[in-house]
Amino acid sequence: MVLSRILPVFARCSVFLLWAGIAAAVFAQPADTYRVVHTYPHDANAFTQGLIYLDGHLYESTGLRGRSSLREEDLETGRIIRYQTLSSRYFGEGLTNWGNTLIQLTWQAHTALVYDLKTFRFLRAIPCPYEGWGLTQDGKNLILSDGSSKLYFLDPTSFREVRRINVTDRGSSVDQLNELEYIHGEIYANIWHKNRIAVISPANGNVLKWIDLTGLLLPGSVTDPEAVLNGIAYDPTHDRLFVTGKLWPKIFEIKLVPEGEPAPPQPRHKPGRHGK
Repeated sequence: MVLSRILPVFARCSVFLLWAGIAAAVFAQPADTYRVVHTYPHDANAFTQGLIYLDGHLYESTGLRGRSSLREEDLETGRIIRYQTLSSRYFGEGLTNWGNTLIQLTWQAHTALVYDLKTFRFLRAIPCPYEGWGLTQDGKNLILSDGSSKLYFLDPTSFREVRRINVTDRGSSVDQLNELEYIHGEIYANIWHKNRIAVISPANGNVLKWIDLTGLLLPGSVTDPEAVLNGIAYDPTHDRLFVTGKLWPKIFEIKLVPEGEPAPPQPRHKPGRHGK
């Protein structure tokens, strides 16, 4: 009597464990790791929402109401060269350049802010039909994330949607897409509250690979639970990849280590030429 009850339960458990193992095998995408090349100083009060590298300088969008800003920074020293405060009604989000302008998203306000690249002079506001999270561009369209699994390709002038893709990893949707960067024809995306970056095909939304940045910031470096990985910038001239996070005290220049290759010993606190 007891045995007859136990066996069906055991069988169901076995089937579940088998299914779970198969699912893990299907969706567990391999990941590249990294080695740290340099570290640079970063304002630990900057709630990083957007980051780009352009013509030798970093440009950063920071968030939080009453604390949001647009900044131009010297990478080596962390010195703020130019600073524009946002109205308290705006929560700064993603950032990209377009022509001679910078375009900064805002969260929940459905507004994008356009500035002159050289002077930070405010030029205009553009209605945005989406909740702004991350922003990049591919030379033809802007690419926007809204925290879902979708990425929107937009006309840079009107913000009219040209097309959209749904981001998937082997058939499973990947949401919480945050800060974006377009590198070598692929879209790099932070995943909110994850230590991984998804590398995405702009053609169909497939995740081509993951980058696992676990352990990048030493324990105790930040205490705020929202001080998460968020910020990707690329220097195409010198093939340099930079990453940081919200309220992080450092920006890291990293080189990717392909999946399966052992990561070399890392100079975890090696500074830039002038940074500490």
